[in-house]
Amino acid sequence: MDKQITVGIADMKFARQEGTLITYALGSCIGISLYDPMIKLGALVHIMLPEVYGTGDGNIFKYADTGLNETFRKIEVLGARKPRLVAKIAGGAKMFELQGNSTLGNIGARNIVSVKQILKNAGVRLAAEDVGENYARTMSVDISTGAVKIRTYGRAEIVL
Repeated sequence: MDKQITVGIADMKFARQEGTLITYALGSCIGISLYDPMIKLGALVHIMLPEVYGTGDGNIFKYADTGLNETFRKIEVLGARKPRLVAKIAGGAKMFELQGNSTLGNIGARNIVSVKQILKNAGVRLAAEDVGENYARTMSVDISTGAVKIRTYGRAEIVL
């Protein structure tokens, strides 16, 4: 049984060769897996918000912009290269119906747009996604293969 590493909310973990990275309760948050198949290095980031406002609160992994940039930096030190990276994303659900058409209410949609734009700007290929809707997801990455599994209560497991 390979080891399982849990990624918390506003958190990032990485692993090489083997093991599973897993994050729970992706509602409006987004899980981003980055995988370099040549060296079997994978990372999983669990972001909450599209970008830092002002000085933020010191947690870089809470925000898509600082969280992804720091993840790129860390895994590049270990030999990953952006042109080889395969990105997969999940989450960005609309968890609460607010009165009126409040964009603030749909933080999930803003997270999706932000994450996709950051990946595009970085030259990282987005290979698969399971985003939107109105339910929470659990996302796991098999480091030996790069396969991503999405589990949702009452739904069939999805492999990305």
